[in-house]
Amino acid sequence: MSSTILSTKILTPPQQELVLSAGLGFVHYNAISTHSLEFELEPNFDFYLFTSKNAVLSFLERYPSNGHKAFCVGEKTAQLLTENGFTVIAFANNALDLAHNIIKKHPTASFLFFSGNQRREALPKTLQENNIWYKEVVVYQTLLQPKMFQRSFDAVLFYSPSGVQSFSAQNNLKDHWAFCIGETTAAEAKKHTDQITIANKPTVENVLVQAIKHFRSND
Repeated sequence: MSSTILSTKILTPPQQELVLSAGLGFVHYNAISTHSLEFELEPNFDFYLFTSKNAVLSFLERYPSNGHKAFCVGEKTAQLLTENGFTVIAFANNALDLAHNIIKKHPTASFLFFSGNQRREALPKTLQENNIWYKEVVVYQTLLQPKMFQRSFDAVLFYSPSGVQSFSAQNNLKDHWAFCIGETTAAEAKKHTDQITIANKPTVENVLVQAIKHFRSND
């Protein structure tokens, strides 16, 4: 009998094909949703700073791309910015690495930081501790969408700490293997299970690849 994984994000058709071609079954749903917020765009900052694709999408809902220079977390976020006319100066796989890049190479620059209401403390705390001038604008809200499952899965795939919180609100993660997109997501999952694998790259595809490798090695 093939293993079945639960994805806490709806998978695209190519992502679904990746799972099915590996001989795995899957169930998928959106454990969280996002809601864009009204905000004012302030002038006179050297760079924009984005920590997620959701922040970029919320920005673009209200303002056209203006060719501004940006820093961001994640290759997919950088790609979205570039496709919409931004100049990406630098990106990193996690917020802390991006903060260290800014401290080292742009210590006197100013940043307008677009974030969500559930953002982690690592980046703003590190910038503040190193006297980097920034102003934060909350541009979207993350909402949990808890759902109870009457069955068990061989693994659960998580893409954010909020996704872990949403799943765990009505389900027991203790007996599941958790595949996580990054360290902060894994830190949240560790509150519920010791069985954790972290993706090599912070992409949905790599989370899927890690799960596929895991179940192939256990066949």
